[in-house]
Amino acid sequence: MLGNYVPPACDFNRVIMNFTVTSKGRQFDRLGLMYLGDIEVFRTSTAEPTSNGIVWTYIKEMDQYETLWKTEQKIIFDLGNLIDSTYTAPFNTLLTATFFTVRNTKPAADQILPISARRSADNGPSAFSLPSNNASVAYRIPRNTERAVVTLSACGQATEEFWYTNVQDSEVNTFADQVGFLYGYSPFREVELLIDGQIAGAFVPPTVIFTGGIVPGLWRPIVGIDAFDLTETEIDVTPWLSLLCDGASHTFEIRVVGLNDDGLGKASLSDSVGSSWIVTGKIFLFLGPQGSVTSGTPPRIDAGPPEISITSHLTTNSTGANETLQYATLYHRSISVTSTIKTSNGTTFPASWKQDFSFTNTNNISSQGFSQHTNQITKGTDLSSSGYTNDYELHLDVTSTFSTTPPNTISIYGTVSRDVITFAHVGPSIFPSPLQQFAPGQPNPRNLYLYARPGRPNPYPLIIPPTLPNFRGRYQWAGQAAGASYLSSPNRSSSSGEMDQVFHLRGFQKRDETYGGTELYETFVQARNTSLIVQSESLIGMPV
Repeated sequence: MLGNYVPPACDFNRVIMNFTVTSKGRQFDRLGLMYLGDIEVFRTSTAEPTSNGIVWTYIKEMDQYETLWKTEQKIIFDLGNLIDSTYTAPFNTLLTATFFTVRNTKPAADQILPISARRSADNGPSAFSLPSNNASVAYRIPRNTERAVVTLSACGQATEEFWYTNVQDSEVNTFADQVGFLYGYSPFREVELLIDGQIAGAFVPPTVIFTGGIVPGLWRPIVGIDAFDLTETEIDVTPWLSLLCDGASHTFEIRVVGLNDDGLGKASLSDSVGSSWIVTGKIFLFLGPQGSVTSGTPPRIDAGPPEISITSHLTTNSTGANETLQYATLYHRSISVTSTIKTSNGTTFPASWKQDFSFTNTNNISSQGFSQHTNQITKGTDLSSSGYTNDYELHLDVTSTFSTTPPNTISIYGTVSRDVITFAHVGPSIFPSPLQQFAPGQPNPRNLYLYARPGRPNPYPLIIPPTLPNFRGRYQWAGQAAGASYLSSPNRSSSSGEMDQVFHLRGFQKRDETYGGTELYETFVQARNTSLIVQSESLIGMPV
């Protein structure tokens, strides 16, 4: 989809985008990316349609791109699809935006630069595909920049979609005679940001299971966490400003790495991964007075080699054939970048970006490769001198069993359990915060009108207590537990499943009250065989 955007003739500092899709027939899940020019602003994926047709709507806050919305833009929405005699469903999409003004908003970036392939001049999408492309750009950063934050978006496709189930390179042929070649580079991935070839930040990418993943019946009608809005990660590069503001050109590069092993129990970071990773980034710049120059001490980078541990155990059956493979991967890394920054008004301040994260993944492949169980935990803390803190924990547990029976009948059974937990999200993030809805001074602060869900014909008014505090940070938990089966024969296929989903949002004033605080929103949803059977919500303790 290609279009031209012209700013509305009104003042605004808030933008809400509505993306509505209808589809009917048979189709795979597809990845979609929206760009304003060369800058990716939204990454999503589709639900898999049915013969009776489906519709879904996703609403996304977009005010972090205020500086882009203020000027004319070329809109590119890249949603690839295939229509043939087998895959019959097109995706009919409608994209709208609402512009309005609210009080007490956080400062928006003055300039946003893309870390992308920059193909909008040719009406093309601008994502890099790794490892095929070199995901690197060079810029002369404005010398009056006083704060700079990079955000990165990355997800695996094709042979890298289920990267967390991959094996070490030395084990890719373990079940070659039974199920064929296994994907390698280990079940670990790291996304890295490099400035002038030096590490500036890194993270383990969130696992995203699309609506055709593991077993299709898992995701009807509830999609996986983040599948409709793939998350980005932010890295504060303010400590680099003394270098970046020197008037010279500097490179920003995105890399995705896994592990290479020697077959003897040792592993190191790889130079490449499988195909393919779709990556882009953005550089958000906050500027000082025109003509001023930011200076300071050179950035000090403390990022020693990561701690890596791998183990594996192979068993054989009575015929001597490989029967099971158990393997574990542990990873820990710390990164610190510090400097002293001096702005145009003479203010000098210490700038720092610090990360510490760990990764544990265990896999058990059994039944000669036809069954697999994966358990993964990622924990970490991001800390910026700006006051931004993000303490997080990601849990993933997946099982899948595959079997075939003559003539050409395939059955799959799978389970998924996921928890995405933010223990403490504090300070000036680039991204909108759900706490904005509860901030003092918002329009009509004592009333919130929720749109009706199915079965409720009218919006429901709720009174928000005027005594709500000005929250310093938030605790957030999204969890899913699901199981499903799939059966395919020459004449038909079917999939059934069940899903329980929970979501909690709490606001807190002190970090030590993370598990307490004020419950602002919670929901519980239960689905059985494509139908919602339980759906409950509460706002500040009141049912809605």
